[in-house]
Amino acid sequence: MVDDFYNRGWVRFSHDATLAQWVAQVLPAARKAIDDPLHFIWHDCEGTWFIGVDALENDAQGRVEGSPALSGTAIEFAYRQFGVIDLHKAQVSVIYPGYPQPRRGEGEAAARYRANRDAAHVDGLKPSGPDRRRHVDEPHAWILGIPLTEASCDASPMVVWDGSHKILGAAFRNALKDVSSGDLANTDITDTYQATRLEVFQNCRRIELPARPGEAYLLHRHCLHGVAPWGADANAGPDGRMIAYFRPELPGGVAQWLETP
Repeated sequence: MVDDFYNRGWVRFSHDATLAQWVAQVLPAARKAIDDPLHFIWHDCEGTWFIGVDALENDAQGRVEGSPALSGTAIEFAYRQFGVIDLHKAQVSVIYPGYPQPRRGEGEAAARYRANRDAAHVDGLKPSGPDRRRHVDEPHAWILGIPLTEASCDASPMVVWDGSHKILGAAFRNALKDVSSGDLANTDITDTYQATRLEVFQNCRRIELPARPGEAYLLHRHCLHGVAPWGADANAGPDGRMIAYFRPELPGGVAQWLETP
């Protein structure tokens, strides 16, 4: 499993009773977050996506409203690889039938990319400014996806590009090799990112990662990933396809983000 993670950039975990118990206890809080009027702005893509960044009111160990701490095979694997890191408030990402529709303020090219390329991206490289330039704003340690609801395999699963973390990681290191540690987070890597993303599309296999409550998947921080469109025959309950994502940041910042295996 360790070799798979570092060679492929992702690993999927089978059903874990401990994690399933956590999911059952956390689901009511996730529903509450989605219905919170303060989170209305996170309902996007014409109602087919709830973005839900930092929506779950968990503590640094993943406890939510009296639930146990997040534990089980998946999180323990992540901690063994990267050390125990305090958890942020998890993203609660929900996809509904009809996804993807255009996002608010999204141009035609971006909408096509969302539909045809699964909105593929590397987390932490947020576009900013009128030219949507990118920097390493959030040096995540890893991305842990934990399904909270039942949904069919074609209900907008996570998509990864197999081995893409190796190509992208090498490109980022090369682009920033002569930059001082203090300037790493402020250095524009847009051109490197866009060119290398095309290389990934040409050379890496696209893989869908559907999962059920009690299962999980862990992605390498440099892995190109996205969300597939809702399939023509896909189905889910009224909660939609709901996944909690944990993406804690590395204590060593961008330098550690670049150099850690």
